[in-house]
Amino acid sequence: MSVNFEELDFRPTPMGVLSLRRRRLPGTETDIYEIKLGDEYLMSSRFTVAEIELARLGLAALPRGNLDVVVGGLGLGYTAQAVLESPAVRSLLVVDALAEVIEWHEQGLLPLGRQLTGDPRCRLVNGDFFAMSGSAEGFDPERSRRRFDAVLVDIDHSPRNLLHPRHAALYGREGLESLADHLNPGGVFALWSNDPPDTAFSAALAAVFATSDAHVVSFDNSFGDHDASNTVYIGVKAGLLRVAP
Repeated sequence: MSVNFEELDFRPTPMGVLSLRRRRLPGTETDIYEIKLGDEYLMSSRFTVAEIELARLGLAALPRGNLDVVVGGLGLGYTAQAVLESPAVRSLLVVDALAEVIEWHEQGLLPLGRQLTGDPRCRLVNGDFFAMSGSAEGFDPERSRRRFDAVLVDIDHSPRNLLHPRHAALYGREGLESLADHLNPGGVFALWSNDPPDTAFSAALAAVFATSDAHVVSFDNSFGDHDASNTVYIGVKAGLLRVAP
């Protein structure tokens, strides 16, 4: 193949054909990594600002150390990497439904793969994040009912634009309540969305969490549109009640 384009792997999956591609950005020495499911782009290393901000904003809402964190959706690994850059993080569990994506990181086919798999704090888990979120057992297959300080999610395009219809339950009040059960008191739920803030989802978030907000993250998309943006939602669970002396 041309040095300007290379298909690194191509796998049939129950969700469709999954492919990993690397291409050279025209006029530069920059390689872009892309993952596609069928004809749909799942992720690209060209625009990573909001994925990194998902981790930064989520962890910024936690004023304590020794954090145990879950990332829903491994992808190219930028959210996970940003989590591990925080010295406050004690452990990171990354859940992805596609075993192929985990294998690409383990094999070093993706730029951040060696860094993630080489960090003793990080464990990659092949599993259905949405089923885990709605279950009593939770996200850690090695430790049932384990609670975490933060759950950061980047899987669907938005609460309305889903990769699969069964994911919809997470974005309603009952789904968010189930997810919140897996958080420690004062824990944080954060969600990436490709769309502008959604009023209905913001209302569901506010009904479940003690405080909530929607942060618009702007970035230059290199196509002359300098006000491209994504949304990062933050919900903070109520903390332990303090008993007066």
